[in-house]
Amino acid sequence: MLITMNPLAVITGASSGIGAAFATALARRKYDLLLVARRADRLRDSADSLSAKFNVNLEPLAADLTVDADLERVAERIATAPNLDLLVNNAGFGSRGKFFEADLATQDRMHRLHVLATLRLSHAALKNMVARGRGAVINVSSVAGFWQAPGNISYCATKCWMNSFTEGLAQELAAAHSPVKVQALCPGYTRTEFQSTAGLSTDHIGESMWISTEDVVNESLGGLDRGKLFVIPGWRYKAATILLKFAPRSILRAAALRQQQRLGRL
Repeated sequence: MLITMNPLAVITGASSGIGAAFATALARRKYDLLLVARRADRLRDSADSLSAKFNVNLEPLAADLTVDADLERVAERIATAPNLDLLVNNAGFGSRGKFFEADLATQDRMHRLHVLATLRLSHAALKNMVARGRGAVINVSSVAGFWQAPGNISYCATKCWMNSFTEGLAQELAAAHSPVKVQALCPGYTRTEFQSTAGLSTDHIGESMWISTEDVVNESLGGLDRGKLFVIPGWRYKAATILLKFAPRSILRAAALRQQQRLGRL
């Protein structure tokens, strides 16, 4: 257990990618960190490195958030932290292929991680934060949450849920006159292990479409400082989401189908 008066940030999926970038940025801001991920060895290495560099307290907590016992263990840790100031629900993964041909266990894990883990940990964090009148939750969603794509439907659907859930939380907190903030962070293509882990080819993605993890996190934290609910890093993705909002659904469905067929995913 961490014993400190510094604000505490909890980051899931903290061993790589956007989660690791959040850990670095928040350690630089002098947060103590509870880093949660499945890979214990990488968590320990990250904790040791950041603690030495930024002189903050770090606690690695190895957990698989798709397992009920592990999820409850992390939730209890969050609920009882007296200095909890930020929760970053970042853990997630993608897959490819038709839903009706996909491995059901993988689809189940994705929904457990993106939906049920976000639900449980947000509940634990907000009960803690609202009672103390301070804190914030960042749910790492995706621009994929603003539309649907054949061959990727569970990912898009769970991220759409995350966007809706976060917006609903913001409305409830405002109605309760709580200063606690929430944010849905919706990045596009970001240079992480995500694509290779999901078995997705990136050959069709132009260089200008990529965003670094550092830029994603900087926009997120800057948006949080300003109380911004939806943060979409990169002007191209901001423009795309505006088009998605107003384009007829029939046109979006046709475009998504053509794109997936062109990529050979259907």
